[in-house]
Amino acid sequence: MPPLPEDPRWRVEHLPFLTAFSVALMICAASVGFFAGGGDAAVGAAAGVGVVTVSFTMTTLVFAWADTVRPALVLPLGLLTYVVKYALLGVIMVFVISSEWPGRLAMGWGIVAGVLGWTAVQIWWVARTSLSK
Repeated sequence: MPPLPEDPRWRVEHLPFLTAFSVALMICAASVGFFAGGGDAAVGAAAGVGVVTVSFTMTTLVFAWADTVRPALVLPLGLLTYVVKYALLGVIMVFVISSEWPGRLAMGWGIVAGVLGWTAVQIWWVARTSLSK
């Protein structure tokens, strides 16, 4: 097995920046939702971004923990994390879609915005840190 890096913090050093971005995106999504559809849409849009933020953060933490404990655990724990995460997301979405809550469409758009935003910022972060080394 290859030796572990001396400083394992590189695995999660992007989380504070991505969390700050997600909070800003949540505020923007809530504002757009409020102006487009009122209070329910604001809550829905913010909740959509929040679901994505929690989901992606959970995945990052599980991967980072598994890699520091034993790198061979990354694949099985990563797959288990994805199964649990998408099962929970499916349950949430089935519940929300089947309800008559007016914020459900805004929540869907919040999820889309959260996924696209988080992914874009993480790509930017990796490219920026890779170029600086």
